[in-house]
Amino acid sequence: MAGAGRSARSQTSEPLADERQLTLIEHLEELRRVLLISLVAWVLATGVAFVFNHQMIWILERPLHLALSHTHSPFGQRVVVTSPIEGLSIPFKVAAAAGIVLSLPITVWQIWTFVRPGLRRSERNLAFPFIFGALFFFALCGLFAYFILPVGLTFLATFLNGDAVYLPDLNAYLTFLALVVLIFGVTFEMPVVLCTLGAAGILSSAKLRRWRKPAYFVIVGVALIVTPGADPFTPTFLSVALILLYELSVLVIAHGLHR
Repeated sequence: MAGAGRSARSQTSEPLADERQLTLIEHLEELRRVLLISLVAWVLATGVAFVFNHQMIWILERPLHLALSHTHSPFGQRVVVTSPIEGLSIPFKVAAAAGIVLSLPITVWQIWTFVRPGLRRSERNLAFPFIFGALFFFALCGLFAYFILPVGLTFLATFLNGDAVYLPDLNAYLTFLALVVLIFGVTFEMPVVLCTLGAAGILSSAKLRRWRKPAYFVIVGVALIVTPGADPFTPTFLSVALILLYELSVLVIAHGLHR
């Protein structure tokens, strides 16, 4: 009986994954190791990306080129730079951003090895799918934003209808592209958050169904506010995508998580 009582208490308390207690100095050493490895991975990935900066810039420019093909500009699909240093600074910026993306698996793994010993088993069961889902949906949002961006850019580029020559600045365009991808990436984490809360027992599919109408209203409002472009297409695409992801979350929580 005593052994059974101890077993029940141990299951209830859910001991930490790593019973070894680290001192503050050891924690700082572990954090230093994580930061150093992540920094080295980013530097190496940035160096590799810089070698292919022309190819990457061409890929990033493609949505803009598709939009420019509808403008009938006498300058064709040319993009301009307006600063003497942008010819060098832009490739470095692109390589640095690509380095973050390429080194992200190593960085995430290092962070996971640092925080994992302090998590209980139930917390680890939630944390790993949350991290994987967050990365997956961020990558999905990047592709989605990349492929729908020409529609909004075409609207913006042709709105003046020949009253002015459209000569987009490359640095401004890349900043705009990064902002769109970041906004889509953050908002596309909604199903990950909802499903994690569902797995934790905080949300249920019944609650999400009851909240469907106000949730749709909030989604449309947020899409209209956060999208940087003035075109009507980008927030529309974002709203539709988020509504579909909301409904997907309802189905996953109802059937996949058995809530």
